[in-house]
Amino acid sequence: MKNILKILALGVMLITFTSTANAEMRFGASLAYTQIDADGTETEGGEKNNGSADNNVIIPSLFVEFGNDKFALGLDYIPMKADVSDSTKKRTDTETSVTGTATTTSTSRVQSVNAELKDHITIYANMHLNEKLYLKAGYAQVSLETSDSLATGSKYGNVDINAGVFGLGVTDGNSRLEVVYTDYEDISLTSSVARTGVSTNNKISADLDTLALKYSYAF
Repeated sequence: MKNILKILALGVMLITFTSTANAEMRFGASLAYTQIDADGTETEGGEKNNGSADNNVIIPSLFVEFGNDKFALGLDYIPMKADVSDSTKKRTDTETSVTGTATTTSTSRVQSVNAELKDHITIYANMHLNEKLYLKAGYAQVSLETSDSLATGSKYGNVDINAGVFGLGVTDGNSRLEVVYTDYEDISLTSSVARTGVSTNNKISADLDTLALKYSYAF
């Protein structure tokens, strides 16, 4: 969250600077049909489990920008959370052991995890190629919050992740339509405790990307 506030402060400074360059101020709202894709690996001792998650959601956002018919600089904020997966991921682990009487026993543990994105902030620039067409580039940060129910009692915690934003759009008056790709940095999380019999804590590494078709209206 501290880094997000730094980004917000930097954006305000940049917009304030841009406002002196013969630019007008615009406010607006957007709706984006967004595909969220994530691939990850969980490492437990010497064992690795691979998995993937995806979700399709409609995400609203608010923006403020300064610009003219050639260049615009703005801030975009998403005031909602979005689940990375369309359902909670579950896995049943069964451990088999032998007691002192040579009787085999087994223990089953249900592990369930999910994650959501919140406080998504983007600093972006739109550069017009002509009256209609423009390119978008930006820098974003979002908080990834995990929701775990693990039999080991372990937690993975939360992390702020950064991203590069790239897009192509077309504008018509106050309306605009754009395709936006967001490439988030690799995520690395370590569990708070290790499973019984395993000397190292579990680790998760993941890659997260989104692709959105976004409609915006500037007032």
